[in-house]
Amino acid sequence: MLDPKTDPSFRSGDAKTDVFGSDAMLQQAPVQSIPQGPTTPEIAYQMVKDETFAQTQPRLNLATFVTTYMDEYATRLMNEAVSMNYIDQTEYPRVAVMCQKCINIMANLWNTPETNTWKAGALAIGSSEACMLGGLAALKRWQERRKKAGKPYDKPNLVISTAYQVVWEKFVSFWNIEMRCVPLSVEHPTLDIDAAIRLCDENTICVVPILGVTWSGMNDDVEALDAALDKFNAETGNEVCIHIDAATGGFILPFVEPEKKWDFRLKWVLSISTSGHKFGLVYPGLGWVIWKDKKYLPGDMAFTVNYLGAEVTQVGLNYSRPAAQILGQYYQFIRLGFEGYKNVQLNSLTVARYLHEKVGEMAEFEPYAAEVPNPIFVWRMKADVQKNAKWTLYDLQDKLSQKGWFVPAYTMPANIENMVVMRVLCKQGFSRDMADQLLADISFAVNELNKLEYPTTTRIAMEKNIPLVSKTFNHTGK
Repeated sequence: MLDPKTDPSFRSGDAKTDVFGSDAMLQQAPVQSIPQGPTTPEIAYQMVKDETFAQTQPRLNLATFVTTYMDEYATRLMNEAVSMNYIDQTEYPRVAVMCQKCINIMANLWNTPETNTWKAGALAIGSSEACMLGGLAALKRWQERRKKAGKPYDKPNLVISTAYQVVWEKFVSFWNIEMRCVPLSVEHPTLDIDAAIRLCDENTICVVPILGVTWSGMNDDVEALDAALDKFNAETGNEVCIHIDAATGGFILPFVEPEKKWDFRLKWVLSISTSGHKFGLVYPGLGWVIWKDKKYLPGDMAFTVNYLGAEVTQVGLNYSRPAAQILGQYYQFIRLGFEGYKNVQLNSLTVARYLHEKVGEMAEFEPYAAEVPNPIFVWRMKADVQKNAKWTLYDLQDKLSQKGWFVPAYTMPANIENMVVMRVLCKQGFSRDMADQLLADISFAVNELNKLEYPTTTRIAMEKNIPLVSKTFNHTGK
């Protein structure tokens, strides 16, 4: 038997020591400074793992838009590619080709008129970067037109509804663009087309409709906007175009409503961005932007470097990024095909509509909208119930979190900011059976809340008009 006092190979926390019997497990994890010495991989793994142990299981996180489930082959494929840097195209030339194949597939899903072998598009880290690239291209095209006409080009503006995701705030801030917002209202729960057109002028770089609004799950009417802009441009001589923020809807509409005109079939739709890691069914870190034609992608947005072993040209705000998500996207295209994607999206949509029906039958609630166009269900308390209840949807959120669910409660954007709603994202991996479990937990929680004798702190705060912030909702669209 080895004696730890005399055996020089024995030290506290080495591979011979049980992980939970090591001294390291009694120490606080690093907060301010890197540890003085190393530890074993087993112990380091367990310490990092334990940091996340108390979190909700990703598939029970109904607040997030991102994919929380991929099959074992997709996961294996992505894990095997985790060390590949996409931009090292000399070392990994097939990854670059695979990326372009994905761009081609999506361009054709969105009915591109472009006939080039390789379509105009770009890889992004999420739809936020994709939005940035689409918006930046619109800005540069506008600036170039103004320069050629000898007109000022220092006061660009962008028109969008108040239901935008926060990346658009970043975009207008980074590039000094005026954001002209169209308020939502009970009468206009999506982009008010007439109001949007009234905000347009010769300095408008583009109008940004949203497909799959973060707040409500609804779609702006792109076809109506395109028709209105066509009339506006003909009358004014302007060329106000459309960039579609299709972070969610870009991977829903082509499969569930292929006949609907919202994409490059419309005259003024010049670019579309989407999120591969949402309903593109790939783990986080993936976005795409496609242009109607290469001529709409300004040449000065492509940057070339030659220190990577060859001349490498790329459109994007980042160079280095993992190749794993590209492989994951291409795998899903091959694995699922059109019919597979259609079945997954329709199943998710069916579950969302099932929740729409069942929650709508509860005495306390009503759906936010009459229809569910995307796998996103939003509901609110009935006005008469909210008036007399001792609790709010924030309390229901807290009750559900005790059961492991993350279901966000939040206020709607400006102009209807006093309206509190809840939202469920029905993604791949969230089944009808899980929806029934959620419904049962909602019913149980509501019964408990209805028994309260005194108002909760959130109810008191609401009565005093004190702002409340959700613990699980953010306006990034993530």
